[in-house]
Amino acid sequence: MANEKILTAEQELKLRQPIDEYVGKIQKQIDSLRADGTDMVVSLQNDIDVTKKDHIFTQEEKAAKLKELSAALEKAKAVEAQNKAEVSKLIADAEAYIKAHFDKEYYQPVIESCKQEKIQAQEKYKARVAELEKQHQETVSKLTDHQEIKDENYVHKNRLFDAKMQLEKDNQAAKDRQHAAFTYKYHLIDMLRMSKFTFAESLAEKWEHYTYTFNRRDFLLKNGLYIAIVLIFILLCAITPAIKGVPLLTFNNVLNILQQASPRMFLALGVAGLILLAGTDLSIGRMVGMGMTAATIIMHQGINTGSVFGHIFDFTGLPTIGKIFFALLVCIVLCTFFTTIAGCFTARFKMHPFISTMANMLIIFGLTTYATKGVSFGAIESTIPSMIIPKLNGFPTIILWAVAAVVIVWFIWNKTTFGKNLYAVGGNAEAAAVSGISVFKVTVGAFILAGILYGFGSWLECIRMVGSGSAAYGQGWETDAIAACVVGGVSFTGGIGKISGVVVGVLIFTALTYSLTILGIDTNLQFIFSGIIILVAVTLDCLKYVQKK
Repeated sequence: MANEKILTAEQELKLRQPIDEYVGKIQKQIDSLRADGTDMVVSLQNDIDVTKKDHIFTQEEKAAKLKELSAALEKAKAVEAQNKAEVSKLIADAEAYIKAHFDKEYYQPVIESCKQEKIQAQEKYKARVAELEKQHQETVSKLTDHQEIKDENYVHKNRLFDAKMQLEKDNQAAKDRQHAAFTYKYHLIDMLRMSKFTFAESLAEKWEHYTYTFNRRDFLLKNGLYIAIVLIFILLCAITPAIKGVPLLTFNNVLNILQQASPRMFLALGVAGLILLAGTDLSIGRMVGMGMTAATIIMHQGINTGSVFGHIFDFTGLPTIGKIFFALLVCIVLCTFFTTIAGCFTARFKMHPFISTMANMLIIFGLTTYATKGVSFGAIESTIPSMIIPKLNGFPTIILWAVAAVVIVWFIWNKTTFGKNLYAVGGNAEAAAVSGISVFKVTVGAFILAGILYGFGSWLECIRMVGSGSAAYGQGWETDAIAACVVGGVSFTGGIGKISGVVVGVLIFTALTYSLTILGIDTNLQFIFSGIIILVAVTLDCLKYVQKK
């Protein structure tokens, strides 16, 4: 009975034949009406575009040619307008017929056929497995030699694998058949409307394509960590009221998370470019400490009580706005200076960024600690935060700084030559060099961009925390920034990553850290949590890379 519902290729074509004949007849009428109208308009418009870019003609010849084409275009548009009502009527007639007959008379029988094909394939597979098991047991019972038994087991395993592959092949054939039947309807509409679909039709087509190409293993590799982290966050939201007596997911907490994430967004965006080049940066935390210290010294309220290399700085003569911009400039210059050095060593001597940035980390921390004797420089002027990151009706505008950074870096990555070269060098440096891209310039450029972002991030963090800069501030922030990137899908294998992923990674990681802090989890234990996330994220990334290879 099931076999009767399975359609042969000839039967399927026979079911579709009335639709093809009816719609095809209308399509011929539409094509004839469009020949001197819409089709001519498209052709002439292309000719005009080509003529405008053509340098063979003189200006006079080009003007004459364009005039001739424009006159012909106006005639074609007139014909198009004259036939528009008739074409629309024919399209409506064809679409009404498709709506009335396609699903009921063709698509649904194909779906049922594919369903039965899958059932038949599963039964065929079970029968084949049972047959192989029986043959295997009979063969093994006749053998006494250990090596022969081992060989037979190996052969049996391969036969089972072949049977499994045949099942997958049969299922895929049924899946392909159903997908082809679905897309045929869109092929008919495409021809009628010249590739113009409604929003609902486009959405349905995208969903069909997603379900057709969906692979459970690939989905888990790409999104498994996201799913796990979201589940953990949901669990934290559930247990926090029970343990602490306060809800976790409140409006104020969300704003607090976004405020904490804003300076860290700059750091993650900076290191993301280096990870895109299959590198990393271990000096981020120390860059933050150095930037915070420099910014606090400059924006300090009154004369500094601490000294730098024995010298006490006094910036009280500068206006407040001057202090703010001078502090930003110093932060950017200091961070960019050190990242440029690391970038030059990486690009010129092919040194791995792990080594060059680790050297930076040690130098920066040692230099900053020695220069300041490891002391904190107190608070900055209390009016500065309200000038740079004021709260408007309770909304922290520091978030807007992070949004601006995201937009700018997205533009650099996706809309500039440097951004395209960044992906090219990260994907394959040798191939990029052969194609004429300067690997040295791209690598150093990525480090310079990272330094600028680190400078902005440390300056913004200083204002958010109202100063308190010290060399020790920012310890471990490099792990947060790197973890946010790898959680967001920026691959350590190079050349793979999106700004949207970095943003999601920073928000997820900051939210989890904030949740753990509210629960009273020790900061040192949070480092363990960060380490586990990085390990899992990179493991999944490596698995994706191995599968791709």
